[in-house]
Amino acid sequence: MAKQSLIQRELKRDKLVAKFAAKHAELKAISNDVKKTDEERAAARLGLQKLPRNANPTRQRNRCEITGRPRGTFRQFGLARAKIRELAFAGDIPGVTKASW
Repeated sequence: MAKQSLIQRELKRDKLVAKFAAKHAELKAISNDVKKTDEERAAARLGLQKLPRNANPTRQRNRCEITGRPRGTFRQFGLARAKIRELAFAGDIPGVTKASW
């Protein structure tokens, strides 16, 4: 089980990303638009820099929904590999079976 402080920090980042998502996307689009003037693009980049650091989606970390483990997390399930194995063997994940050949 991961430390509660790390899990809470990640939840805080999720909220910040959601809060600033529209503004971040708008400024990003302006800064990448070659039809805009250089001054407008520079102002958009400055606006991006003024947003909180944790509002950037790349700072988010995928964590296991059950344990909070940061590594070995499968996006399809949102679970760490060990929990996927446990739940799959117990038959709690529909459509997942043990491979045999």
